[in-house]
Amino acid sequence: MEQLIINPTTIEKDLKHFIISTVQQISNEYQPKEWMSLKEGAKYANVSYNTFIKFREMGLKVCEIDGIKRVSKSEIDSFLNLHSF
Repeated sequence: MEQLIINPTTIEKDLKHFIISTVQQISNEYQPKEWMSLKEGAKYANVSYNTFIKFREMGLKVCEIDGIKRVSKSEIDSFLNLHSF
């Protein structure tokens, strides 16, 4: 019967590589887009869609082209910073 030899250094190196690549993949997948739909913008701002519409009434700038509405991540960030105290 063949004996299995476990090398702790190799296991540590492989595990570290696996963790780093997994974290990078997750980070890339969950980066918010610069331009989002209003629903995505509400999710990004961590508010309900109705609250996000109120933000729009309060001055949040939204781009609308041929009926398609988009809001930029930087606009949401600026709006939230402007209304922070």
